[in-house]
Amino acid sequence: MGWIWTVFAAGAVLLWAISLGRILSFPAPTCVPASPHFMPPLRGDRRSRNVLLVVAHPDDESMFFAPTILFLKSKGHNIHILCMSQGNADGLGITRKQELYCACDTLKIPREQVKVLDHPKLQDGFHEKWDHGLLAELTMEHIQLWAIDTIVTFDSYGVSGHPNHQDVHHGICKFLHANGQGSIEAWELASLNILRKYSGPLDIWLSSLISFSSSKQPIYTLVNNSPSRSYEAMAAHRSQWIWATGNYKRASEEKCWF
Repeated sequence: MGWIWTVFAAGAVLLWAISLGRILSFPAPTCVPASPHFMPPLRGDRRSRNVLLVVAHPDDESMFFAPTILFLKSKGHNIHILCMSQGNADGLGITRKQELYCACDTLKIPREQVKVLDHPKLQDGFHEKWDHGLLAELTMEHIQLWAIDTIVTFDSYGVSGHPNHQDVHHGICKFLHANGQGSIEAWELASLNILRKYSGPLDIWLSSLISFSSSKQPIYTLVNNSPSRSYEAMAAHRSQWIWATGNYKRASEEKCWF
């Protein structure tokens, strides 16, 4: 029986290596399946998009959205980040705010395009209930300030299940419903089960299959061919080196995975 387990272990290691090689083989951040319909350049004089990434805490942008940021940057789009709190649950709000700016330096996002809020009604915490109307209002303010045409944020589960992430999702939905979505395009990061979340590069095969086989709603996987960049961004958040992870959906009725 020992040889069976040896063969199984060797096969698992080989598959892991092949999967990692597949990811690293892409010459640039890639959308699977390749589609001209996924965040194409805008028509008219201004071709690049102004994308607003709405997150709950400093480190969300690196821990969950780094592949998205790298993909959009590679396409020439402008990234803005609206962080709804300083992440001050443990009294490290000032430190975490500075860490976010340092992470954005790594991700090549200008600091003037990053806003970290410290609203008394939007404080970090598992037991803190955030007002969805307030979140919608703050989102609207920054959409007007930065001439935003595309929003990226969490889905209803919030990837890690954090209630602040979930409230951000509902706040964006409230904004979209109140404004009839209009010219704003919105996408959300699809939460995965724990097995897929921690399967590492192995999930590239299942994610790709799901993306290609989706019929009713478009689903896209963004392949991060430079994991070291994501690591460098997350390394800026030294106060938050604890366990957590990411994939995507469309915020209206369509779905997409990053």
